[in-house]
Amino acid sequence: MAHDHDHDYDHPHGRRSSAERRIGFAFFLNLAFTLIEVGGGLWTNSVAVLSDALHDLGDCLALALGWRFQRLSRRTGDAVFTFGYRRFSLLSALVMSILLLAGGIYVLFMAVPRLIAPEPTNATGMLILAGVGIVANGLAALRMHGGRSLSERLVTWHLLEDVLSWAAVLVTALVMRFFDLPILDPILSIAITTYVLWNVAKRLRETLVIFLEGVPDDVDVREVEDAIRGVPGVCDVHHVHVWSQDGEHHVLTGHVVISETDSHAEAAATRRRVKEEVKRFGIGHATLEMESRGGPCCDDESSVCRTGDTT
Repeated sequence: MAHDHDHDYDHPHGRRSSAERRIGFAFFLNLAFTLIEVGGGLWTNSVAVLSDALHDLGDCLALALGWRFQRLSRRTGDAVFTFGYRRFSLLSALVMSILLLAGGIYVLFMAVPRLIAPEPTNATGMLILAGVGIVANGLAALRMHGGRSLSERLVTWHLLEDVLSWAAVLVTALVMRFFDLPILDPILSIAITTYVLWNVAKRLRETLVIFLEGVPDDVDVREVEDAIRGVPGVCDVHHVHVWSQDGEHHVLTGHVVISETDSHAEAAATRRRVKEEVKRFGIGHATLEMESRGGPCCDDESSVCRTGDTT
């Protein structure tokens, strides 16, 4: 009975350092703009601006943790974490999601009372802040574009949401310059926050599925099994399990059935072909147990394995 896995999988990649730089850039830009937002929100008396400042402050804390965890995720396996530290990147996505949800709920708590008692706002100041917000968040989103880890995608998506939010603030401020409608400010705040909460909740679900070792959304286990069965030298495959370390690097284990007449060299060649085949599904690490047709299986669930020798 042979087991095989890809020992190169735990080695850090250059993309990790790039991810770290992107998140660091987003953190410093977000922190600078948050300070501007706090002052601008007080100046304009806009709950939409102040709520976004609070929201961005939570983003800064999440990005700081994400930046640290992203750096930690580059460490290779050791006696404590034999798969390496990649899941720390996933932990940063979880922390960011929770903080964004908490911040969004607080924003709603601030905005709803103003629906009942709207307060006047400085529409001109909101226009200026909206312009700066679109530029700042747009630059950060462009810098994050291309990131593949879950934490990078979460940050990118949120920055794009911020760009859309400030575009909405810009339009609302233009309307408020010509019409006395202060209630538009809390309405806008609630609309933006609800939209952000909805999308963050979806990212949180994706993160939790990965934490619970669910099958990645971009992988169909049946398609993987069919692809393995199509590899020359493979008679059948069973007990296939697929999960992801961080939403980017997927892992597979499975039992591959080969002919009982195959030699060790032929079995090794078949194993290599299977490992190459599953890479097209984003699976960079595969642990395979090679079994001969008619050989004993590890448990009694398989209808393929019976008695005989294993390879």
